[in-house]
Amino acid sequence: MKPDLFEAPDYYNIDDLLSDEHKLVRDAARDWVKRDVSPIIEEYAQKAEFPKQIINGLAEIGAFGPYIPEEYGGAGLDQISYGIIMQEIERGDSGVRSTASVQSSLVMYPIWKYGTEEQRQKYLPKLASGEWMGSFGLTEPDHGSNPAGMTTNFKDMGDHYLLNGAKLWISNSPFCNVAVVWAKNEEGRIHGLIVERGMEGFSTPETHNKWSLRASATGELIFQDVKVPKENLLPNKSGLGAPLGCLDSARYGIAWGAIGAAMDCYDTALRYSKERIQFGKPIAGFQLQQKKLAEMITEITKAQLLALRLGQLKNEDRATSAQISMAKRNNVDMAIKIAREARQMLGGMGITGEYSIMRHMMNLESVITYEGTHDIHLLITGLDITGINAFK
Repeated sequence: MKPDLFEAPDYYNIDDLLSDEHKLVRDAARDWVKRDVSPIIEEYAQKAEFPKQIINGLAEIGAFGPYIPEEYGGAGLDQISYGIIMQEIERGDSGVRSTASVQSSLVMYPIWKYGTEEQRQKYLPKLASGEWMGSFGLTEPDHGSNPAGMTTNFKDMGDHYLLNGAKLWISNSPFCNVAVVWAKNEEGRIHGLIVERGMEGFSTPETHNKWSLRASATGELIFQDVKVPKENLLPNKSGLGAPLGCLDSARYGIAWGAIGAAMDCYDTALRYSKERIQFGKPIAGFQLQQKKLAEMITEITKAQLLALRLGQLKNEDRATSAQISMAKRNNVDMAIKIAREARQMLGGMGITGEYSIMRHMMNLESVITYEGTHDIHLLITGLDITGINAFK
């Protein structure tokens, strides 16, 4: 088991732009990752298992709903703090960050924003503490980038709703206690429903044979005549804009999280290049390796500034969906390119579990696809700047 020697790059002194609270939040998350994630994550990724014992630690560092008000069990932090926590967790592993992202942005967020006071009091404290884990049901087997085409539906049966359908590629589904599920009513309007484990007809089979996000639990949500109490409908927002609002929050977290993965790959490659001797000197002394490292730190720095400014806009409630899409697309693309370059710098050692790079590289292949694919985010920016819809 190798010690976690990670040192975060800060080429533009961005720490100077963070508050003392931001730094405390970051240091707590970083220390926890070094102590509780790094020593075990390679083993769990190799055996394709989520380390459930880290759930309490995630809750303790405020990773579940950090911006949720304290009255509902959240930490009451700002959006930059949320981003920083996601960065530090993804520095450890994208799959672990996915677990926290789903819990925060895709389960707690819609209950907080779209739910009743009774729903907030019932679910949010248990989700914030990690006593309950949640999942988010939007993507379907035949409807990924076009969620409006969903076929999952519910009917009003008088004293309850009857839910039928299936969701695919759902993080946390195998062990979730609750799922926020998006389905169409009889008029074709999309609504959110809170489905609880134990409801008859609700099952969550796990997805196996993944080469990516192996330390994260992924599965399906299947609904066969599930009776959902009427008080489990999220009443305060409907239509496609409701789940997309959740995705904005998740995509924002990913824009920060991807920086963490990139930082880890860069830090590993930099340290290795100073230690690896070839032709009588460290490979860090060769021009091509310096070119790789210089480009990595440049792109990380640009991504840090992009995410920080987006966080400021989020704090002011001024960040647009298109701005969030730009940051998610840019920063994940940056991270996956750095992972590939760093892997090459380590040569054959880069494909082994002795180093984190190949695991990050495989994970980022999922991150670049989920919460809106690389190309879909490009079209979101294109629509925003031209005013012309190229989706159809």
